[in-house]
Amino acid sequence: MAGNSQRRGRRVTSKKGATGGSGGKNKAGLSGKGRTLPADERPWHKAYSGTEKLPQRTAWKQDKERRAAAEEGRAPKAGVPGTKDTTWGRGTQGVKPTKRGKAPASRSGPRVAPGRRSTPAKGTPELLVGRNPVVEALRARVPATALYVANGIEIDDRVNEIIRTSADRGIAILEISRAELDRMTGGVLHQGIGLQVPPYAYEAFEDMLAAAAEHPAPLLVALDGVTDPRNLGAVIRSAAAFGAQGVFLTERRAAGMTATAWRTSAGAAARLPVAQVTNLTRTIKACQQAGFVVVGLDADGETDVYDLEAAVGPLVVVVGSEGRGLSRLVGETCDLRVSIPMASTVESLNASVAAAVTLAEVVRRRSMA
Repeated sequence: MAGNSQRRGRRVTSKKGATGGSGGKNKAGLSGKGRTLPADERPWHKAYSGTEKLPQRTAWKQDKERRAAAEEGRAPKAGVPGTKDTTWGRGTQGVKPTKRGKAPASRSGPRVAPGRRSTPAKGTPELLVGRNPVVEALRARVPATALYVANGIEIDDRVNEIIRTSADRGIAILEISRAELDRMTGGVLHQGIGLQVPPYAYEAFEDMLAAAAEHPAPLLVALDGVTDPRNLGAVIRSAAAFGAQGVFLTERRAAGMTATAWRTSAGAAARLPVAQVTNLTRTIKACQQAGFVVVGLDADGETDVYDLEAAVGPLVVVVGSEGRGLSRLVGETCDLRVSIPMASTVESLNASVAAAVTLAEVVRRRSMA
């Protein structure tokens, strides 16, 4: 055979011809997706007005989510029409929306409240533990999502009420091992019961102030930088026990209504409104304009708590932080700074204990008036 027909790597097939087309099958893929929708026409954007017709695919996705939620017996995800407000508490503020208008994303499972050193993200589920707090939460109709019961726990009247109430309200009841419940709660004493609840909804301060003003001798408690949730829960419990109409605290650099605070309050947070304010000094001035006398607890205060004649009228008791006490601006804004007499061997009282002593003296004076 002539030429290079015997060489290694020779071509044995004919040259490749022209590539055939798709017959129009890829036409849809080459077409554009249309104009970019403005913010008020995007259903997933916070600026969406809700009056425009939904795109076909978005409407299909939302309908699919509603059907799946109905089959699983839960509320649709945030951003889907028909979503219920799952925040709990006496207030109506709820969880603040994120930048895109959606509810904050939650991690899988409830937030481990007590015993964790890392700070959990806001807007995630909470786990209330302990039989009394769980009973109080269910009696207050907190919108719980799941009840965890440890295997082999001792059954008493509270456990029977918890299980019966949860079953009547359609709350999922999950029986797990005690070791698993220990892991979920960070090793905190849980008494074999845990209730998963959505984030707490705070009361609007204006509503709290208006409701308190309707009482003949209104009493409010303010917290100035209390960072320990156990102190917060203890103050709420004392305030409810001594007849206060509400507790308000700052949004930043202060403990919030976590499961630890709820457990320490022994369920009193279900009966007493709690409000968050942006600026405590400005809020105190608003109380003064409403006719309240504001007293701050200060170890170096000029007025003895047992000489507090203003206790019989409208009163706001301000409790300072665990370490530094009242901040400078708050202390200067208060009408009076009150001290609690103690033995010289003790420097100061715990914030929640000082609040309880002061509130008890206020109630005693009012009962004698």
